[in-house]
Amino acid sequence: MQADQLLFWVFAPISVGSGIAMLFQRNAVHAALFLIVNFFTLAVFYLLLSAPFLFVVQIIVYAGAIMVLFLFVIMLLGVDRDESLVERLRAQRPLAIALGLAMVVEMIVAIRAGIGFATKGPANFDEAANQGGNVEALSRVLFREYFFPFEVTSILLIIAAIAAMVLAQRRSAADAEDEEVVA
Repeated sequence: MQADQLLFWVFAPISVGSGIAMLFQRNAVHAALFLIVNFFTLAVFYLLLSAPFLFVVQIIVYAGAIMVLFLFVIMLLGVDRDESLVERLRAQRPLAIALGLAMVVEMIVAIRAGIGFATKGPANFDEAANQGGNVEALSRVLFREYFFPFEVTSILLIIAAIAAMVLAQRRSAADAEDEEVVA
């Protein structure tokens, strides 16, 4: 067995297990930690597929920056409160299951329809797309054609984090006032 196959068979069950464990966690912090484990295993898969740039981006951007932001927001919103497990919308679960199954069927149909239609890319596609290397081509597209949407997305993420902090402080101030009224 080759080293790549061995690494895959070690990390694949960890990836699937952490994804399933994340879905069934009642505590939001534990779910976020399982998601971080899943991100790291995906980074290893990128490395096995000879994509070192995506490996590094997966670890730095997703497992690092975005998950720290998620955990920060979760901590600000407070995870120590007990939530009611009674569903308010009775039809939500069956509807979600039906829509999930419909999406799976749609993906299967789309994949089956796509096989045979486009088995090869246009002539010289690899040379044109990767001129100067993958990282250089990605940076050229990202910081020339898509510079404005890239910056708008980063500004929206910052605004969302600040809004979460403001909302958490308003709620904690309201909770403090309620405690004073009760006392």
